[in-house]
Amino acid sequence: MTLTMSDPEMMPTPPEAAPALPGPDRESDGSELRSLGAILDALDHTARHDSVSVGDVLEEIGVTSFAPILLVPAMILVSPLSGIPGLPTIGAMLMLLISVQKLLGRPHIWLPGWLKRRKVAGWRLAKATTWLRRPAGWIDRRTHRRLPWLVSRPANVLTLATILVICLLIPFLEILPMVTSIFATAIAFYAIALLARDGVFTLLGHIWSGVALFGIWWLVSGGALG
Repeated sequence: MTLTMSDPEMMPTPPEAAPALPGPDRESDGSELRSLGAILDALDHTARHDSVSVGDVLEEIGVTSFAPILLVPAMILVSPLSGIPGLPTIGAMLMLLISVQKLLGRPHIWLPGWLKRRKVAGWRLAKATTWLRRPAGWIDRRTHRRLPWLVSRPANVLTLATILVICLLIPFLEILPMVTSIFATAIAFYAIALLARDGVFTLLGHIWSGVALFGIWWLVSGGALG
């Protein structure tokens, strides 16, 4: 008797799928986008259009790519685009929503329609990605899997909570030149740590955030005038 693969007894038993990790340690960050250069390539692809919406970027990078999507607005706010009125606040709201959903362990990113419809001119985005190429390349050559305890699940909770605090501060600081870019740099460090599993960048993010917060406190308390 000839047996074929259609016989139930001969069909291979599929291996059991590994259970998904809940919470901020879920590995759902788009394995095809593991570097800043790859993210900038994706942005350049969308920048070919006359205008680029948040929804276009989300579709290009992927709704399960939490770290890359978190890194995109952070990098944009570090670039000269941060000078566009209202953009730091929109970027902060976007990063806030992404961080909250990452903390809750959602499998994909959800954004309200009005936020996905926010647009920037394609040429402006292309100019920003060009400006970011050199620092992004420098960082990509230096990221490694280091200090794993700083990218563990408890550490990631602290990282995301810090990002939430920064995002809540940014709209109030938009009137101060360059201050939003300073805080966006801290978020970029955190996002790189989540993307590359590099605890050194988590440490850099904490140091940068601490220095920036101290600087703001010093200015507000009148230290600069004393």
